[in-house]
Amino acid sequence: MFSIIASGGWFIMLPLLLCSIAVVAISVERFWTLNPSKVAPKHQAGQVWGWLKGNQLGSEKLKELRQSSQLGRILAAGLSNSRHGRDVMKDSIQEAANQVIHELEKYLGALGTIAAIAPLLGLLGTVIGMIKVFTALNLEGAGNASVLAGGISEALVTTAAGLLVAIPAMMAHRYFVRRVEALVVTLEQEAIKLVDALHNDRRVDMKAE
Repeated sequence: MFSIIASGGWFIMLPLLLCSIAVVAISVERFWTLNPSKVAPKHQAGQVWGWLKGNQLGSEKLKELRQSSQLGRILAAGLSNSRHGRDVMKDSIQEAANQVIHELEKYLGALGTIAAIAPLLGLLGTVIGMIKVFTALNLEGAGNASVLAGGISEALVTTAAGLLVAIPAMMAHRYFVRRVEALVVTLEQEAIKLVDALHNDRRVDMKAE
């Protein structure tokens, strides 16, 4: 493996190696972070309604809700401002949702960038390798097979390495983008249910502390 990487030239292979490590690290981190059961627990909306019906919704419960999950942050933002009317409640939910979505999309831009530039790095290595081939032909003629083989090998290895990094990066990027979209839909549905169920300007009675 080391000899293959070295044959491609460290000038190109080192950035590609770093890109491959970044792809693995980002994929593992996002797979863990974008777990639907952590972002939008199925029981959370029911728990909130239990607090409302039992008149248990106080500052401590809101703090607990806000810290429990991303969905909890959005619901807590809406509940905290529900007494000011439907529009204010929706604005609070939207503001919290924007922050949550930004966090869900974290590192996805970097993943997409790696998927885009990895083939270009491979192509750059190909060009450099072919330049070496033609330089060797110009200086030594076609008789020095080892020099020619080295340049051609460098050209092919960097192209293959660029594709090997770009293809998984692109697949991971598409997968996590779709997962974020699905999570956003779930968060939106739960927030809309809360707003609609509280009926316009209905005030949520907060438990006295």
